[in-house]
Amino acid sequence: MSYFTRKDLTDVQSDLERMVSNALGAPNSNVLQIVQSSLYSGYDRRRISEKLATAIDSKSSSRLLEKLDSWLINYQNSQKLRKRHHEGEDAKERDMKKGRMNTTESYQRPEVRSDAEMPRSETNSTKLTSDRIQQMMLNAQREIEERKRALKNVTSHKDVPDAPRNVLPTDDPSSAQSNVLPSMGNTPEDIERARKIANLQAQIKAKLSGSLAKIITPLSERPKPLILDSEGRTVDKSGREVNIPTLAPTLKANIRAKKREVFNKAQLNDRQIDESQETTFFDDRINLKAPVRTKRALRFHEPGKFQQMAEKMRMKKQLEKLQNEISQIARRTGISSATKLALIAPKQDNYSDDVPHMEWWDSVILADDLHTLKDGKISIRDSAITNLIEHPTQMKPPSEPLKPIYMPVFLTKKEQKKLRRQNRREAWKEEQEKIRLGLSAPPEPKLRISNLMRVLGTEAVQDPTKIESHVREQMAKRQKAHEEANAARKLTVEQKREKKIRKIKEDTSLGVHVAVYRVKDLHDNLSKKFKVETNAKQLHMTGAIALFRDCCVVVIEGGPKQQKKFKRLMLNRIKWEEDMVKNADGNEVPNKCCLVWEGTSQRRHFGEVKFKNFPMEKMAREFFQKHLVEQYWDLAYSGAVLEASEDT
Repeated sequence: MSYFTRKDLTDVQSDLERMVSNALGAPNSNVLQIVQSSLYSGYDRRRISEKLATAIDSKSSSRLLEKLDSWLINYQNSQKLRKRHHEGEDAKERDMKKGRMNTTESYQRPEVRSDAEMPRSETNSTKLTSDRIQQMMLNAQREIEERKRALKNVTSHKDVPDAPRNVLPTDDPSSAQSNVLPSMGNTPEDIERARKIANLQAQIKAKLSGSLAKIITPLSERPKPLILDSEGRTVDKSGREVNIPTLAPTLKANIRAKKREVFNKAQLNDRQIDESQETTFFDDRINLKAPVRTKRALRFHEPGKFQQMAEKMRMKKQLEKLQNEISQIARRTGISSATKLALIAPKQDNYSDDVPHMEWWDSVILADDLHTLKDGKISIRDSAITNLIEHPTQMKPPSEPLKPIYMPVFLTKKEQKKLRRQNRREAWKEEQEKIRLGLSAPPEPKLRISNLMRVLGTEAVQDPTKIESHVREQMAKRQKAHEEANAARKLTVEQKREKKIRKIKEDTSLGVHVAVYRVKDLHDNLSKKFKVETNAKQLHMTGAIALFRDCCVVVIEGGPKQQKKFKRLMLNRIKWEEDMVKNADGNEVPNKCCLVWEGTSQRRHFGEVKFKNFPMEKMAREFFQKHLVEQYWDLAYSGAVLEASEDT
C-alpha cells in the first residue's frame, strides 16, 4: 500500500489534474479530491473505486483507475531510480575517499593487511559497487607490485642464484597466486599472505558486473561462433545440425496477431488454389459471348399500331368516366358505403342451434367417447364422480402490481421548514459536543470587512494591512469552497439527459395506453407530419402512421401522461382546419383529425414511429394484421366511409 505525504501530493498535483482531465474529458475537482485523499490515506483500489462510484459512472471510473495504476507504477519506479542514484553517488564519494586513504597507506606501509582486518573487508564486500571493486582491484595490484619489488631487491642483495624471476601480474586471481607464490619464498608467513591476496582477488572477481565483467571474461566463456552449412542450417564444429529454440509469444495480443497471420496465409493459399483450378478447368458446354458486338438491324413498326394504341386510350377514358358516374350515383344512394362496410365488417361465426347430447367438458366422466350411447342412455364412469370439489387456481390479474403501492406522505411548506430547522439544530448540537469533548477543532471566526474590528479588536489596530489581507484571503477561500461544492453537485450533460428521459418515460409493465387517430389527409403537409413524428419521438412513444387516400391512421402507444400530451397536440395545438383537401367528389373541404379509440393493451405492438404509405386498402389492413391489431384499421376506415357517405 502506497502512502503519499502532503509534500508529495503538492509535487504531483499537476500530474493528477492532467490524468483526471484525460480520463473524464473535463477537469473535475471532486474526483481529484477523492484521488488525493485516497493516496494520502494509502492507495487501495477497491476503496477508491467505491468512492468514485458516487461521483462518476462505472466506465469513467474504470478508465481512471487504469490510468492511476500505470501512473503509480511509473512514479514508484522513478522514486526507486532516484534513490539508487543518490545512494550510488554517496557510496562513490565514500569509496573515493577510502581509495585515496588506502593508496597512501599502501605507499607508507606496503605490508599485507592483518588477519583482524580481513573479516571487516569481507563483511563490507557485500555492499561494494563496481567503482569500489575496480578501485580495490587497482590497490591490490599495486600492493602486489610493491611486494614483488621489495622481495626482488632482497633476493638481489642476498645474491641467491636459484631465485626465480618475477612474472607480471594478470587479472586472473589464480594466475596472480601462481606468480606471487614463487617470488615470495617458502616461509609460512609469505605463503599465508599470498593465499589471502589470492582469496581477495577471487572475491573481487565474483563481485564484478557490467562492463568490468566483460573486460575480465576469459576466452573460454565467450560466445561460440555461428557456423552455417551450404543449405543455411546452423551446425557445430563436427557438422551436426543444431536446433535453435524459438521463443513463442505469451501476450494475448501477439498470439492473436500470429493466429491472424496464419489465417490470412491459409486464405491466400486457398484463393491461389481456386484461381489455379479456375484457370486449369473450364466447361466447354457454356457458350461465351463474342468479344465483338454485332450490329443491330433496323426494325420498323407495323402499320396501324399507334392507331390501335389511341383507340385503347379513348376506351379507357370513357370507361373511367362511366365508373365515376356510377360511383357518384352509388354514393348518393348509399350503396357504396354499405358495400365497403360489408367488406370491412369481420365475418361472424355461424353457430348451429342444435344442442348436443353431451358437451366436451363432460368427457372426463364418460365411459367411452362423446357419441356412444348404451341402451339409449349415456354411459358414465361412477368411479370418476366423488364427493370432492375442485377449486380453480387463484391467479393475479396482469395489471395488478406484484408489490403493494403505498401513497407517499407530502408535507406542507411550513412542515418542511420546521423539519429542516430541527435537522440543522441537531447537526449543530452534535458538532458543538465534539468540539467540547476535543474530538474536533473549533472553527476559526468567520471574518468579514464589516465585523473586522469587532471580532479581532486590538489585533486589527496593531497591523490593519496584514489583518485586512488575511480577512480577504479567508473570504476568497469561503467563496472558492462554495463554488466547488456547487460544481460538485452540478449534473453533467449525460446525467441531465438521463434525468430528462427518466421524467418523460413511464412504466408500462402493467399495461400500455393506446390511442388511434384518423386524419383526412396527411400526404403533402410536411410541417404537420414533422410535428407528429418529432413529438412522438421526444415523448419516447411507439406506434405507426398509415397513409391512405381519405384515411390516414395514427396509432400511438405509451403511458398516460405521454398520451395526455400527445392528445393535446393532435386535437388542440395543430390547426388542421387551415389546410384544404379534396374529397372523393373532387371538392375542396377543410382537413380534419378525430380520436377514433383510446384504451389499454397488455403489450406494445409497434416499434419506433414511422410513416407507411399504402396505395390499396388491402395492403394497409395486412400491415395492421401483421402486428395483430387489424381492429385499429377497421375502426378508423369504417369511420372514414361513414363520414364520406354523410358528406354526400
